[in-house]
Amino acid sequence: MKTLGLVSAALIFIPGAALAAGAFDGTWKENLKSLRSSTKPYVYVVDGGNFTCSTCGPAYTVKADGTDQKVSGHSYDTSAVTVTPTTVVVRTKIKGKDAGSVKLTASSDGNGLDVEQTQFGGTEPVIVKAHMRRSGAATAGANPVSGTWQLDKVASISDVGITQTFSITDDGFTESSNGQSYDAKFDGKMYPIVGDPDHTMVKLKKIGPSEVVESDYIHGRLVEVVHFTVSADGKTMRVVDSHPLTGRVSRFVMDRQP
Repeated sequence: MKTLGLVSAALIFIPGAALAAGAFDGTWKENLKSLRSSTKPYVYVVDGGNFTCSTCGPAYTVKADGTDQKVSGHSYDTSAVTVTPTTVVVRTKIKGKDAGSVKLTASSDGNGLDVEQTQFGGTEPVIVKAHMRRSGAATAGANPVSGTWQLDKVASISDVGITQTFSITDDGFTESSNGQSYDAKFDGKMYPIVGDPDHTMVKLKKIGPSEVVESDYIHGRLVEVVHFTVSADGKTMRVVDSHPLTGRVSRFVMDRQP
């Protein structure tokens, strides 16, 4: 459920005495039509041979020369930015291995931005396609990607990025998706997400048999809080996905799969 920080598409993202047919048990898939994203804008600046992501958590500025530049405070440790007259491509790495990429392409009138994000780290790459609209005046003479943008819609996300399998018992919860998984208890301790190159640790809180809160930590810092609530009929799951470092919150519904 980690993202590059450049866009937040909200990719969505279980032992003890067993409960028969636990509320979470099974495979779930996000309903993209239900997605309601934060209205907080995204701000990018291309100027003087540099690229700045002002609303990344935390913000950073790197040379836009296509070479790996060190960044701090993120799950990735380098960012390489390539700029053309209408596009910005950002490629990130973790210890020299590809973490993901984002391509931002400005429309001919400069008021729209097509976004294609690829996330690595799982068994399969996850591709997100989205569209943004300009929410502030463009700067005369600036690269058209520069400016303030509002997420307009998420057009598509690879199935592997929005499908998860859960299971719950009296004292524990497991989750797996796209080659990553965790098996954690409701004891306030942190447990690793196996297969995650970010080395994310998970802490769980059980609100009730159909309601769980997952808190994700990277290098000891809280990066994401996901609140899962299964409906009374067991057919849908309401999810609230919060990112403390950027202040963004997304809400969506997951459907139980046959």
